[in-house]
Amino acid sequence: MTGRVVKQERAVRTRAALLHAAAETFAEYGFAGTTVSRIAERAGLTLGALYFHFKSKEELARLIVTGQPELVVPQLDSQGLQHAVDLTLTWAHQLLDDPVLRAGARLVMDQELFIKPSVNSYRQWTGILLDDFEQARRRRELRADVDTEAYVRLIVGSCTGAQIHTQLETSHRDLPARVEEMWRCLLPALAVPSVARKVRFGEERARVASS
Repeated sequence: MTGRVVKQERAVRTRAALLHAAAETFAEYGFAGTTVSRIAERAGLTLGALYFHFKSKEELARLIVTGQPELVVPQLDSQGLQHAVDLTLTWAHQLLDDPVLRAGARLVMDQELFIKPSVNSYRQWTGILLDDFEQARRRRELRADVDTEAYVRLIVGSCTGAQIHTQLETSHRDLPARVEEMWRCLLPALAVPSVARKVRFGEERARVASS
């Protein structure tokens, strides 16, 4: 292995360590309470190393928030409404232990400080779920009068609200239950009865998705 390759691998590890440390620090202290010094100290690196890879804590926060959808990938193969359910349940269960997702949950109210409105997490998740709902429409899973955009906005808003509420009450421990509760309330109104009966969610799917 050449010296150049070793340096590249070291740089990749350093960058990953800084992102992980930043996520843990944002999750613990929030955006306002986080400093680059705290991030560097948690990573066990110097400020020089941090500034070599990242310009500011704003850049770190931006990368953490915008990169969240890449982390939430259901392991079970599904489409349409079932995929939307699997996606939100996977997110809810992973958030319990994933520092990057927990940081995103803490940063959600501060996004205007470091990210453009056109690319914030709300718009990201809305776009992803809208794709699922459009697929569900093509598969004739939805009731004829369902406004897909309105329901997607409602779901993203409900998940955001549940994330904030459960963080205050249980440190997110009951977030998966709140997400499942949301779907149980919404499915009868948006899905045709035969599809609503077939949608699966809860522990039996989340256990596989979060393994």
